[in-house]
Amino acid sequence: MAVQMSEEKVKPFRLVKYFTYSSLIVIFLGTLVLSLMNTHWARAMQLKKSEEYALLLVENLNHQVFLQFIIPIALKFGKIQLRNKEQFERMDKVVRSTLHSFKVDMVNIYDMNHIISYSFDQEKIGKENLGGASYDKALSGNPTSKLIQRGNFWQLVLGYPQKSKIVTFAPLRAEKPLSTISGPVLGVVEIIQDLSKDYKAIVRFQIRVILTCTAVMGLLFLVLIFVVKRGESIIHHRNIERIRLKEQLNRAQRLSALGEMIAGISHEIRNPLGIIRSSAELLKKKMAAVDPSNAFPNIIVEEATRLNLIITDFLEYAKPKAPQMTVCRLQRILEKSIAFLSGQFQQTGHEIESSYEKDLPEIMMDFDMMHQAFLNILINAMQAMPEGGKIRIDARSNGDAAVISFEDEGKGIPESALAQVWDPFFTTKETGTGLGLGIVKNIVEAHGGSVDIRNGPQGGAVVTIRLPFIVPKSET
Repeated sequence: MAVQMSEEKVKPFRLVKYFTYSSLIVIFLGTLVLSLMNTHWARAMQLKKSEEYALLLVENLNHQVFLQFIIPIALKFGKIQLRNKEQFERMDKVVRSTLHSFKVDMVNIYDMNHIISYSFDQEKIGKENLGGASYDKALSGNPTSKLIQRGNFWQLVLGYPQKSKIVTFAPLRAEKPLSTISGPVLGVVEIIQDLSKDYKAIVRFQIRVILTCTAVMGLLFLVLIFVVKRGESIIHHRNIERIRLKEQLNRAQRLSALGEMIAGISHEIRNPLGIIRSSAELLKKKMAAVDPSNAFPNIIVEEATRLNLIITDFLEYAKPKAPQMTVCRLQRILEKSIAFLSGQFQQTGHEIESSYEKDLPEIMMDFDMMHQAFLNILINAMQAMPEGGKIRIDARSNGDAAVISFEDEGKGIPESALAQVWDPFFTTKETGTGLGLGIVKNIVEAHGGSVDIRNGPQGGAVVTIRLPFIVPKSET
């Protein structure tokens, strides 16, 4: 039954769980992909912006070099020779003053023969063929830019390079007066910008976006888990309640069928049983005058009486009568049950130890039915201790109910049998109908109470009855 309950609990929510978990994963992955795409777009925009920025720098540098260096030097010296210290210093002053407030790491100026004529790095001056294909394109009048990134394998894969630089090659042109720079190409300018800080800022932004998305998804996941667990708990409790009601319905149907069967059988048995008993009693009287030592009539009477009690138990379990509620004192019923069995207690060596709370409230109940229930519990306790022993009875109020417990010193009930003790005809004793506790349960539940049985910490069985205090209508 536990497996069936587990399956019934899971099935109604399985599709919802899978759908919500899958949706959450898809949303998270989609958000992650979108953040990566946004980062890619941001990098592309940053690269384009840096390219445009570099071209503006080249155009400004071209203008300043032509006006402040090429024209004055050509007029003064007749030709440009950067190997000349004065010319180089003038070029260096013009370039640095033009770019001093801009983020430029390196400037290289190539002549028409692919030789570096000027550079921020003195060691590069005079070196040849360092520009590659980018130099050739710039020499033909087409500026180019390329991104150079350095770092280890994982830094480059994850898009977090240690260094990022953009290298721009643009033609250095002669400038016509009062016009844009559109004259013949005089050389090539190479400008290198360090974009590491910009790219790291983009990566930090990307990390913040991913962490934010992860936090939001984590929060949604926790909320989802709470909702799913809550839903599963509700469905689980509803399944348990449905199974309990189904069991009660099946039990009621079985009892109804059993009651009809027993009512018919008991009617057929009690008539001849009554004749057998009355005949045995008559035979007993006649035999007393002839043979007083003959015990057969007594045996017949005793067994007929026992059989009649068994039939009565069947009828009381199968068709329990409705309780006739009256105001009763719990102590009085308990004392009557103890007094009824006092003779047997003395013969079997059993002892009663009772403890009642003072001034327990009165309870609305059927005196005779509850007396029978207490008798059945006490008889079971006696049968659990065939060599004698102590039976403890405790009665206390607990909130809006009275709690009565009966504890014996027997061997207790096997754990495997605890769940079956309420089943009809189930018994752990060699004799008996197995209906005693079932009758107790019917009587207690008819009074709106509950009964529980368990093994005590020191051994023995403990039966606990909980009966609600019912205020008589005349007092409300």
